[in-house]
Amino acid sequence: MVAQFLRLKLRLLANIFRRSPWQVVGIVVGLVYGLGAAALLFVSLVGLRFIDDVEVIRDVFVVVGGATFVGFVVFPLIFGVDDTMDPRRFALFGLPNRTLAIGLAVSAVIGIPAIALAIVLTGTVVTWSRGAGETIIAILSAALAFATCLLLARLATSIASVLLATRRAREVSGVIGILLIVLLSPVIVVLISIDWARSGLDVLASIAGVLGWTPLGAAFAAPGDAAAGEWGAAVVKLLIAVATLAALWFAWEAVVAKVLVSPGREASAKSYRGLGWFDRMPHTVTGVVAARSITYWFRDARYWVSVLMIPVVPVLVLVPLGLAGVPLAYTALVPVPLMCLLLGWALHNDTAYDSTAVWLHVASGVRGAADRAGRLVPVLITGALIIGLGSAVTVFVLDDGRLLPSLIGVSTALLFAGLGVGAITSARFPYPAVKPGDSPFQQPQSTGAVTALVQSITMFGSLLVALPAVVFGALGLFVDPAWHTASFAAGVGLGLLVLVVGIWLGGRVFERRGPEILAAAMRA
Repeated sequence: MVAQFLRLKLRLLANIFRRSPWQVVGIVVGLVYGLGAAALLFVSLVGLRFIDDVEVIRDVFVVVGGATFVGFVVFPLIFGVDDTMDPRRFALFGLPNRTLAIGLAVSAVIGIPAIALAIVLTGTVVTWSRGAGETIIAILSAALAFATCLLLARLATSIASVLLATRRAREVSGVIGILLIVLLSPVIVVLISIDWARSGLDVLASIAGVLGWTPLGAAFAAPGDAAAGEWGAAVVKLLIAVATLAALWFAWEAVVAKVLVSPGREASAKSYRGLGWFDRMPHTVTGVVAARSITYWFRDARYWVSVLMIPVVPVLVLVPLGLAGVPLAYTALVPVPLMCLLLGWALHNDTAYDSTAVWLHVASGVRGAADRAGRLVPVLITGALIIGLGSAVTVFVLDDGRLLPSLIGVSTALLFAGLGVGAITSARFPYPAVKPGDSPFQQPQSTGAVTALVQSITMFGSLLVALPAVVFGALGLFVDPAWHTASFAAGVGLGLLVLVVGIWLGGRVFERRGPEILAAAMRA
């Protein structure tokens, strides 16, 4: 029966080369790249065989090996994969649960990731082959690590096939994955900033010392301990690796048994009462457009993904500034204006997000100013909360109430200017965007110079309008606090002026270019 599973997996692997020529070329390039990287790592690991500092090599192996284990779990759970060997596909064959579990587990050996992993782990065996005992421990550890990675991948893939069966679940998990990757960027910056020549090895040894006694690093630490002469620790860690593999096997059998008798997960239909935001907003043209926009911002993944990413960006900016030695009195002033800049910029292509549904506005003769103003309501509400709460928190942290006028002025100018300029550009230069219902991470249908031009105009327009408020705020910070009042007046005044002009001019453009906007939506 195991041989049948292996033949099936080989057939599935061969079928990937029966696609279109360009897809085959891309697959071949990816295979060459992946196997080439594995071969390069193998050569590097062979070279480590002749280095005597086994403690450092062991610490690196433990940390990298633990990260590899985590990757085999996290990647399928967050991003999902197409499980061609899903246990549910074999539910009608009447196979015993254990037989099916063994066959599916063994078939995981056939695959590009498994082959690349086997090449790298073979290199670790060469690295630790410094004696008969060390070689035996290295072979056993590599085999345990290989089997553990494959079982982790099988478990994560099967669980993901159930949890991520619906589109909304895949979108949410994708957002979480992107957020985790983005939030790891400061960690990478911190690691780069460490003086590895002086204190980096101590940090590495501390991390590996703890990780080596856990299921994540035991299999990778055992051969290093054996090479360092710590045979007792090597045997204990080898037993930890064996116990981890056994626990994973029992979990895999339980998952197979559960999946075989569980129906596929389907998206639950929600029932809504009333008209939602359309009941709460004023019964005017602007109110109806605002109600629809608010509904989109709550339900459409394309919008709330953008909102979730906005507070993450300041973290990526503050960490490098803090590591560079910029005082907190200055870095604390960055987050609120930066979030307002990004929030105002978010609507620079909002018309294209309607796709073909924009015909309703064109055919019904909606006034352009009402369309432009209604779309801004959810962003204005969010921006007001960010400016109000964020400014209050910033002033509280810095314990300096004199900064409040400048902080509000600069943030308001960036938000209002971005919305005003975006109200014009989204009507005059709509470019292809992700279609409604598609994944927010899907690439737009086409990109070009117009895309970069529109994005740049909106961003630099916001900065230009806010420049006087920024200058007055800097004078208030470094020269005389009385300038903070001027910063508030300049920021709110110029921002409000650009917002009103943008709504009026954008409305005129929308009314004049309604057919062209609809034609662009049809082409996209």
